[in-house]
Amino acid sequence: MDESFFRKIIDTAQDCVFWKDADRRFLGANKAFLDYYGFESEDMIIGKNDEDMGWHSDPEPFKQDELRVLAGESTYKVHGTCEVRGQERNIIASKSPIYENGEVVGMVGSFMDVTDVVNKKSISESSQQVYSEEGLRHFKFFDKILDESTIGDILDPLTGVVSRAYALEYAKWLIDSDIPFTFAIVDLDNFKFINDSYGHRIGDKVLMDVSANMVRYVGERGIVGRFGGDELLIVNLVDLSYDEKKIFYEGMYSLKTVFRINYDMEECSPFITGTIGSATYPSDSDNYDELFELIDKTLYRGKNKGRNCYIIYVEEKHKNLEIKKLAKRGIYTCMNEIITRFETAEGIVNKLCAALPVLEEEYNMQTLYLIDSEGIMHDAMDRRVNVDVGTLELPTDEDLFIYHSVTDIAGISSKLYEALSEHEVRSSILVRVGILPETYGYIICTEERNERIWQEDECAIVFFLAKLIAGIVKLERSGS
Repeated sequence: MDESFFRKIIDTAQDCVFWKDADRRFLGANKAFLDYYGFESEDMIIGKNDEDMGWHSDPEPFKQDELRVLAGESTYKVHGTCEVRGQERNIIASKSPIYENGEVVGMVGSFMDVTDVVNKKSISESSQQVYSEEGLRHFKFFDKILDESTIGDILDPLTGVVSRAYALEYAKWLIDSDIPFTFAIVDLDNFKFINDSYGHRIGDKVLMDVSANMVRYVGERGIVGRFGGDELLIVNLVDLSYDEKKIFYEGMYSLKTVFRINYDMEECSPFITGTIGSATYPSDSDNYDELFELIDKTLYRGKNKGRNCYIIYVEEKHKNLEIKKLAKRGIYTCMNEIITRFETAEGIVNKLCAALPVLEEEYNMQTLYLIDSEGIMHDAMDRRVNVDVGTLELPTDEDLFIYHSVTDIAGISSKLYEALSEHEVRSSILVRVGILPETYGYIICTEERNERIWQEDECAIVFFLAKLIAGIVKLERSGS
């Protein structure tokens, strides 16, 4: 290779390349090197060493590094800093000895500027970072990505879990690589209530704490990502069978490692639950779009069941689920249909029975009881159930009472608690039927075998139902 051809090759390199003699004096450099320092020609550096150029506030480490190279040792991607046009820049450099007749006669080196990368990393480390670079490199996909990007580029800046783009790309890469995995989308229940009640700062802190706990729980099984807002993603490479998935998700709830626990904040201690939709590649689907549709449908199914639960896709159960049908109709439409059904039914219990199909279809509410003014509880569906639950010790100026756990009802009526426990009721909404100052009784809507997280629209429709009945009772008592 002649010198002109070598020069053409070296000058097209984007890295800064240089070569020195055995006394560490420059013999030459490529165009990228000269442009980086703002030199018009090599004459500005030939015959000089780094100390002559004054590039380093402490030149000794760089000198020792080059002496090791001249002793026959190669170095690779060594981090350092240098002064360039009055600014301190971050660089990584690699150097190798040059041999002639078996003896080291000089060195060749190259470096690149990584100041922007270092700055990004510094920013990412100032927020929560639940994944380390070493931890993510455990996964082949991220090992390759991290050769070209910083960990700050990969992680969500708030929660510290994998960002949406990289989490979804990872799922697609696993499918392209034909690697089985379980995919899940996780929705935090009642998160809007937390933001509205305590402020977005507390909301952000809850998101960060839940994300960190989820990463610890998932461990080396896979990764946790943030889909957006209060929704997270899980890619699980280990738990693929139905039984394995059931144990995995159950642990997030029953072990109180992620959900069904109070998260202690400075001003409050919100009780956090979540809803999970899950499906597995390739047993449930062999392509990304369909797989994501399945986890989306199962998530909606979980919300429709009352939240605070996980749904594992099972073809026989969930194949024909449609998100459009799972999504609730507008509350006005439901109110209008309840009024229509009320008009065709005689008697309060019959009216409740007529309204129940609307509540069941739209809100998955399957049981309704009426507690009359004498303290007798009537089942809207089973007329044989008439239980004396006595007087309820409730504030007279409140209309709506939410019990996420039925054990809380014991404090207002031991008889009511016993009656509900016999039917395996786990949570309930209790609404006063009355027009102040009079109370005519209560409507109680219950959830069996599940500590349901009652939503605002669910509470609103039962409250509306109670007011309708209160109006009817008042008219009957006035003789109108």
